Amino acid sequence: MKWKWRQLILGLSCLLLVIACNGLSHTSTISPNSGLKALKVATDPTFVPFEMKNVNSNLEGFDIDLMNAIAKVTGLTVQWESLPFDGMISTLQAKTVDAAISGITITAERQKTISFTRPYFKAGLAIAVRESNQDIQDFNSLQGKKIGVQIGSTGADFAKTIPNAKISTYNSGPDFFQDLLNGNVDAVVSDAFATLYAIKNGNLKGIKVVANLLTEEFYGIATPQDSPYIESINKGIATLLSNGTYQQIYQKWFNTHPPALPEKF
Repeated sequence: MKWKWRQLILGLSCLLLVIACNGLSHTSTISPNSGLKALKVATDPTFVPFEMKNVNSNLEGFDIDLMNAIAKVTGLTVQWESLPFDGMISTLQAKTVDAAISGITITAERQKTISFTRPYFKAGLAIAVRESNQDIQDFNSLQGKKIGVQIGSTGADFAKTIPNAKISTYNSGPDFFQDLLNGNVDAVVSDAFATLYAIKNGNLKGIKVVANLLTEEFYGIATPQDSPYIESINKGIATLLSNGTYQQIYQKWFNTHPPALPEKF
């Protein structure tokens, strides 16, 4: 009888030891650098080709590939959370997510309430019109016109500077492009790369981009202020820039070499 109790106690001890070892191993896999937990990262999967859902409802896009690559080189894991773009700033302020990547332009105004990593993408705003439109050629020809923009975007801020413009706001790009095709707005002011990508892939038939870029902007990964993760994310971006991974991701989605990026905004 004593022998059976000894065997049972020995077996339980071994089981507890295995569980403890597995627990330590799992923690190390998530964050070997400094005990950081998995990052809850917000994105709006309507901003093609930066973030979108494929036919299997899985996230894909430039931003998605980049964030996953950052996680890989820093030893972090990513827990994705889909949010509408106009709610991301307030969500970061409330610290209910650890970061957000969704083509978010770094601006001095936004930096008053949230923080940004180093720039990871050089972008700009462009004017999109119907192919038949010959009247709108530049900024000046937007005066007094009906302009579509995404709510909460830098395009929405820029549209406010257009004299006598009638501005309509939308939750996502597909919405304002459809209204443009339907003739409900005269032009759309939005990210040039996203618009050109959609036109190139046949998703925006009947739409063209006119004139040069209206602005020069830089995207950053947004975090709450005083985030404990921003240093690790910045190191991850630097690693991807130096080891060629960033260039591979950029060429995958835009089929060209990426421009040089500043270390700071």
